[in-house]
Amino acid sequence: MKHKKLAKELGLSDVYAIATGAMFSSGFFLLPGLAAAETGPSVVLAYLVSGIIVLPTMFSVAELATALPRSGGTYYIIDRSLGPMLGTIGGFGSWLALVLKSAFALIGMGAYISIFYDVNILYVAIFLTIVFGILNIVGAKETTWLQKVLVAALVTIMFFYIIQGVFQVFSMDVFAVAEKQFTPFFTEGVFGFFATVGMVFVSYAGLTKVASIAEEVKDPDRNIPLGMFLAIGTAVVVYVVGVYIMVALLDPAAFREDLTPVATAGEVFLDWLPEPGGLILVVVAAVAAFASTGNAGIMSASRYPMAMARDKLINKHFATVGKLGTPHWSVIGTVALMLFFLLAFNVAEVAKLASAFQLLLFGLLNLAVIVMRESKIAEYDPGFNSPWYPWIQIIGVIFSIILIFEMGILSILFTVAVSAASIIWYKYYAQDKVERQGAIFHVHARLGENKDQGLEGEMRGILREKGLRQEDPYEELVSRADVLEFDSETDYDTIFRESAECLAEKLSLSVEELRELFMTSEENTAIQIADGVALNHARLKEDISPELVLVRIRDGYSKEKINKRAKGKSGDGKLHSIIFFVSSEANTGQHLRILAHIAEMVGTKNFLQRWVNADNEEEIREILLRDERFIKITLSPDNKTQQYIGKMIKEVSFPGQSLITIIRRNGEIKIPHGITVLQEGDELSVIGEVEDIDEVKKMLKE
Repeated sequence: MKHKKLAKELGLSDVYAIATGAMFSSGFFLLPGLAAAETGPSVVLAYLVSGIIVLPTMFSVAELATALPRSGGTYYIIDRSLGPMLGTIGGFGSWLALVLKSAFALIGMGAYISIFYDVNILYVAIFLTIVFGILNIVGAKETTWLQKVLVAALVTIMFFYIIQGVFQVFSMDVFAVAEKQFTPFFTEGVFGFFATVGMVFVSYAGLTKVASIAEEVKDPDRNIPLGMFLAIGTAVVVYVVGVYIMVALLDPAAFREDLTPVATAGEVFLDWLPEPGGLILVVVAAVAAFASTGNAGIMSASRYPMAMARDKLINKHFATVGKLGTPHWSVIGTVALMLFFLLAFNVAEVAKLASAFQLLLFGLLNLAVIVMRESKIAEYDPGFNSPWYPWIQIIGVIFSIILIFEMGILSILFTVAVSAASIIWYKYYAQDKVERQGAIFHVHARLGENKDQGLEGEMRGILREKGLRQEDPYEELVSRADVLEFDSETDYDTIFRESAECLAEKLSLSVEELRELFMTSEENTAIQIADGVALNHARLKEDISPELVLVRIRDGYSKEKINKRAKGKSGDGKLHSIIFFVSSEANTGQHLRILAHIAEMVGTKNFLQRWVNADNEEEIREILLRDERFIKITLSPDNKTQQYIGKMIKEVSFPGQSLITIIRRNGEIKIPHGITVLQEGDELSVIGEVEDIDEVKKMLKE
């Protein structure tokens, strides 16, 4: 069996480990001394400024990855926003840049291992590439387990290192240290400082690579932004404080030529450890850093060819997901490309050339947010919204352009060459196979041009996969929904009128206003969303709570009776359910999420059979409720529920935000109020968050 989609197995700790691991390697263990040679003690400020400059892109990627949680990250986002040609550039460029960075990281790992063992650095890098490749084929969860171990070791040692270093610095005369080690602060002036900012900026570039595994993240709306924020916080602290310690303790001339400044500084303040304890700690941290970058790099990089193959930009075999649930051909292709660069080139030099391309991608990602928002696609529903839009994105684009020119002519030429080769590939291989145009065409549509209808459908599928958010009142909506019963001979006007009367009472509207809302707009016609189920939905300009009416026709209802408005699925089957749903235009995202969830619920196995056979209104509602957020309780003097008998609802306390939504008493449905007194034999329908319902179940079992 081959999996079409990757399993959602990654949580917050996995996202944090991948994002953090992708940022630590040469940027901390090799680069500080070289960067200090360009600007002097102000290298500390350069690392801080670089961490601030990466924030616009971080905010943009967090928004885009929660709206478009698909494998391929940068590629997928750029393709769906700016179109497939730029997507091809982003895909090939991201893959190439990450492969080079990962290969370079494993070279660095081999270099640190060689401190203790006489090994061939290249052979070590080749061996590690193959090992990490095999691990990535075995499974994403196994890969991220190793990643978490590596990052945990790295972060623990680094914070120990920093604490020891800070104590060492502050045990000295701080003012004397500042005068001796930090004066002059800008040795090469303002231009030298900003050139250094461009040099160290790429140390944070790995942060955004987590978007490439977004499809595999559980609850991406929460875990992707939070994991990225925690990762950048960790990186900035370690980089800035760590480099400050190096500048404060090392001889300036020696520091600027030192390729292992972390180890050199550690020898100053970790001398209290048994020899060579301090050096071993630093080497372990460095090996963990380079290994985590290499491991996370292979995992993230392999998702680019997979996503491009799904979209027919490269051979379809790269999209294959094997029995182990991983894109094995994409992993193999990524590993093969890494081995090619390791064997054929000086990886360190080629990796530097990719820096300008990374900055180009950062600029495109910031532009992508502007395009997606200005496209006004209703289905664009990010779980995280970038603050200070659009100014933060404009600043991100400007910074990217400025820093590209700080990268040097060779790096710029490399970027131009990769872009040109990608365009040629797209024109001669992929263009005839691709029909999508990207969200940029929706911006054109606002100017009277065509738009990409397929993108809207694709994003509706994403909404359905992501599911409801915690704040979406789905359970409350279903619990208070009116349930109407009709036979097959009833005309549709009667069904609509009685449904509209139920909604009109709750929404303070007339039946005629609702008729006009539902029946005149082409968008709001009845849509068959599953076998035997039609949905009619509309949105009001007023800020209202969403409302639902559930209609059941046991013996089936002819579609033709709905004035041929039941668009959608074809077939001769009759309708047994018609659902009317109304919400506010002020919350389009919530409206679409609820629609998507209703479609998911009615599409489940045996839904129609359960719907037709339900004995009463309560059972009909329960069919649409999520089992993990719902529980039915019958009050009895023989169990724990006896404590509720004779009490008013306002006196009953359930865990968290759990609510009694329906009471069934003597075969009749009662709507609960605070002063409603509970009686023996009452059947209570209780809804709440998953953890709250779990607590209710435990409480009743004790």
